[in-house]
Amino acid sequence: MVSTPIGREPVPRWAVRVAHAIPLCVLPSGLWRVALVLGLAGYNTDYHWSAWERPYVIGLSVVSEGLALLALGLVRPWGEVVPRWVPGLRGRPIPPPAVVVPAALGATLITLLCAYALLNQIFGFVEPMNDTGNAGPTSGPAAWALWASYAPLIAWGPLLAILTLAYYRRRRANNTLADRPEAG
Repeated sequence: MVSTPIGREPVPRWAVRVAHAIPLCVLPSGLWRVALVLGLAGYNTDYHWSAWERPYVIGLSVVSEGLALLALGLVRPWGEVVPRWVPGLRGRPIPPPAVVVPAALGATLITLLCAYALLNQIFGFVEPMNDTGNAGPTSGPAAWALWASYAPLIAWGPLLAILTLAYYRRRRANNTLADRPEAG
């Protein structure tokens, strides 16, 4: 358990591990996209990139990883109290719904998006949109690298959902403890 003030529910160790696992689930896909942009993915090396495509793909990787890192707020103090460096709000408690609602929506959307992407890859709901007629490498080392890089994303949504539920329960328990009159 992570240390907390007396009379407060601590953050379970498993929740801290889950919070750290989420960015690690997202990292391989971001690295694959960076390798793709740099021509190191072993796939489509002769593709002519439009001016906006490379920054978009790199930006997608950065934004994805940034969103995944927000999961740490579900196990850190800055997810319960506004940090001191935020002017005008410093030290104020963050209402649980302000964290739980976006996290739950994010978990739901990520789960649905990853499930759709996986099912689309298997069943081909949408035709590929690139010049070669293939949405991604379909065989060889590049295909294995693609699947190995994107497979961990499937865990992102469910892990975030579990972590969000644990955050909600802990905050609710802490609010209940704070409302109790002191004994003695």
